[in-house]
Amino acid sequence: MDTSPLNEALASKSYDKIADICDNLILQGAAEGIEFQDEWPYAIHLLGHIYNNDINSARFLWKRMPAAIKEARPEVVAVWRIGQKLWTRDYAGVHEAIREFSWSPEVQPIVASFAELYKKRMFELLLAAYSTISTQDSAHFLGMNENDATNYVLQQGWVLDSASQTLTVKKQAVVKEQKLDPSKLQRLTEYVFHLEH
Repeated sequence: MDTSPLNEALASKSYDKIADICDNLILQGAAEGIEFQDEWPYAIHLLGHIYNNDINSARFLWKRMPAAIKEARPEVVAVWRIGQKLWTRDYAGVHEAIREFSWSPEVQPIVASFAELYKKRMFELLLAAYSTISTQDSAHFLGMNENDATNYVLQQGWVLDSASQTLTVKKQAVVKEQKLDPSKLQRLTEYVFHLEH
């Protein structure tokens, strides 16, 4: 089985493409009758789905994975632990699952990239859900200690009330530019006029 598309995606750090490439390679291998399960990069495949926030596909991949693979590869189980934490919305647990395993050199870059992406997703969630939040809760969601989390959100423009240890969320201004180009309006008017007459 030619895994060069997967190798190219990994080399170029196009982690968002890994899941689709792996899914297609599995289908191709099954269609050609190739036995691939023993050497298949299940950890990378699972991480591809998790990276894309497609927990359902990760779950189904885990379910159809041979039991022998699950027992023989602790890294695959560690990746699935991340998926389980995402499935149950255990936000702090995701960060713990990432930190508690010693990842192989092949998987480490994907995990590191996912950790950064997940931190950004959590920040966006906090931004949308809260107007004020405690430093402890922000650290919990961002997977950092309180000082690091506070510094991170302060860099994003949030405001800290030192007395109550509360952060005031600074909502990002949504910039909507509507440029009314007179020539476009004129063309639209002429077009409508032409249709009516």
